[in-house]
Amino acid sequence: MSTSVHQTAIVDPSAELGENVTVGPGAIIGPGCVIGADSVIAPHAVLERNVKLGTAVKVGVGSVLGGDPQDLKWKGEDTSVEIGDRTVIREYLTINRGTSHSWKTSVGADCFLMSYVHLAHDCQVGDGVIISNATQLAGHIVIEDRATISGLCALHQFVRIGKQSFIGGCSRIAKDVPPYVKAVGNPVKLYGLNTIGLQRSGMPENVLRELKRVYRLCFNSDLHLAQAMEKTRSEVEQLPEVQHFLAFLDQSARGVVI
Repeated sequence: MSTSVHQTAIVDPSAELGENVTVGPGAIIGPGCVIGADSVIAPHAVLERNVKLGTAVKVGVGSVLGGDPQDLKWKGEDTSVEIGDRTVIREYLTINRGTSHSWKTSVGADCFLMSYVHLAHDCQVGDGVIISNATQLAGHIVIEDRATISGLCALHQFVRIGKQSFIGGCSRIAKDVPPYVKAVGNPVKLYGLNTIGLQRSGMPENVLRELKRVYRLCFNSDLHLAQAMEKTRSEVEQLPEVQHFLAFLDQSARGVVI
């Protein structure tokens, strides 16, 4: 199979299309774009400029990738959007380019971004992330690997969403959500570990047990967070997942949801 570009599509001469790419009717691929092999650009999707897609990426009808950052500090810097292999982008989704803060907005491999999602400038989304319909991300947000964000959520700029966490629908996220937990609401609150999600991912029972101990110490005890973290370091087996949890809390600039 060879690359197929519909006669009504517009492809800038500087764009690069890999093997077996399909570009649908009315789609626009602008300057500086690179489309990996086996990718599909649906009808009327727009890649404005400097968008790099990995292999087998699917971009849905009417989605707009690589638009200018919606940031008054942006002064025309040459920034980009990068999308990892096998990621699925559904209909009418928007992803803005980065600013000079990080120079790119990025989405990892094997992600599933549903209809009407918005990713603002400089967002960094890890691998295997699911973001459901109409969820809106402000600028500079970091989402770690395999997090799941339900529909109609609003995420404040600069927040971080921890690895394999789960955020329930219609939540307002103004602080960091730790790894491996469930959070939901407005104001958002924690509701224990994301136990079902962690079990489905194949997390061993001994790791899950230690994470439960960490959660109880940090969020279900009478200790303030610094004391709880100190006790966790001395009493809980320092598995990689435990260390990641503690490092996430240590590095939080906005504070964490409790």
